[in-house]
Amino acid sequence: MSPADQPSTSYEELAGLVASLVARVDTLEAEKAALHAENAELRAENAELKRRLGMSSSNSGTPTSKESIEAAAKRKAARQTSQRVRSKERRPGGQKGRKGAGLEPARDADLDDTRIAGPPAECRGCGAGLDGAADAGATWAQVWDIPPIALEKVKWLLPRRRCGCCGKTTTALVPDAPSAQAATVTYGPNVNAAAVLLGSEGNVPVERTAMLMEALLGTDVSAGFTARAHQRLAERLQAAGFTTKLKDALASEDVLCGDETPVNIAFKDLDEQGEPVPGAEHVITIRTPDERLVLLEAVSSRSSDAIKAVGVLNGWHGILVRDDYAGWAQFDAQLTGVGQCGAHIIRHLQGVLDLHPQHQAWAGQVQQILREANQAVHTAKDRRDTRLDPELLTGLRERYDHAVGWGIATNRHRDWKDGKNHPGHVLARRLRDKADQVWLWCHDLTVPFTNNASERALKNPKLHQKVSGYWHTLATAARYCTVRSYLISARNHGIRPIDAIHQALAGTPWTPPTAT
Repeated sequence: MSPADQPSTSYEELAGLVASLVARVDTLEAEKAALHAENAELRAENAELKRRLGMSSSNSGTPTSKESIEAAAKRKAARQTSQRVRSKERRPGGQKGRKGAGLEPARDADLDDTRIAGPPAECRGCGAGLDGAADAGATWAQVWDIPPIALEKVKWLLPRRRCGCCGKTTTALVPDAPSAQAATVTYGPNVNAAAVLLGSEGNVPVERTAMLMEALLGTDVSAGFTARAHQRLAERLQAAGFTTKLKDALASEDVLCGDETPVNIAFKDLDEQGEPVPGAEHVITIRTPDERLVLLEAVSSRSSDAIKAVGVLNGWHGILVRDDYAGWAQFDAQLTGVGQCGAHIIRHLQGVLDLHPQHQAWAGQVQQILREANQAVHTAKDRRDTRLDPELLTGLRERYDHAVGWGIATNRHRDWKDGKNHPGHVLARRLRDKADQVWLWCHDLTVPFTNNASERALKNPKLHQKVSGYWHTLATAARYCTVRSYLISARNHGIRPIDAIHQALAGTPWTPPTAT
């Protein structure tokens, strides 16, 4: 068939074909855009999942007890891998100049007894007998030990007297016995103190405490007794108003640190309708930077109302060192100043840096700047300076502002899950907007760089939870916090925990000194 004989395509047919192709192209473009958006969303979701999986106590505010198995293993491996090169001349053990923890000889006035040992029987050189050998004087040695642990069983005769006025009969009490009553057998103050010491200072679970005491005393000790020993001590402290006095003492301080940590409670409190009280239980701590006073308090949630209900910061006007949790921000307007915890900031910067060491290099720069500033403050304090060199501080702050500005710029348009801002952008903006809080410790040298004082206080409930797993109720957690607050604060004022326990059981607990 010649070209002239082939059927021609009409204009309408060509127009329809073009329209069909245009529609097809539009459909493909739409599908491409949808796939591109889905791919971007998946990449952002993957990055967020990787970030969460890698979160640990070293790069976020995640407590060690809440770390994933992978994150905990990674942190442990990093801790065991040291980049330091040990000097070949360095010998094992304590180095020259290190202050040891050995026993220092007691003075004669502090000795409980002096005894004379028998003379040596053989020469340590040749082994010859020393009967009749010449007297070569004497030297001395001290042995510090405790008497053999033995349970002392004492029967008390309790006189009774009938009142001539009302006819009521009154029975005498056993001196110093925490729970003794007529015609009963009970453990005395020393056994009660030992149970509290093992459980509170040693973080030994109640069942294990009972087993250890049974092994030491040679008599049955129940887990119920060890639990009641803690309860009795907490009740004595509350009756003496210890917690109120501790809060009053904290409220008289110029600088305080605050923090919180989640805890596991087996049986939640119930509301008036019999439903579990909403929220996750936490332990809140407020303490002085030098760790003289520490308050631990168990609360039913991490809410702002729960933090406010602790009571210390209501109407207080000092300087609070904390992390950036919003529950603490409710007090900002009344405070003289707020110090952002440098350790928390460095951890959050590390979390961003881990996302991409090249793109997020600004985070490492800010870490280095803050560490340099901290070293400069330590040097100034060692020289007993009252402030940091203004020129040095200005230079550090300019470098900080530049690095943070870069963090905002480089992350402004980076994709993230669900259309949220990139974590680097969020952190950089926070560091910009709250820079005065971040740098407060460089302007007022009485303010600590970190909130480590509070974090150290929270190690106690974290360790107890790690060993025991949980508290049965919020009330048992509250008793634990009361006892720990008492023993830590008393010890930091030079009182041995065992002595502090005895004082409390006798009804005269140690209390914080009144501010002058």
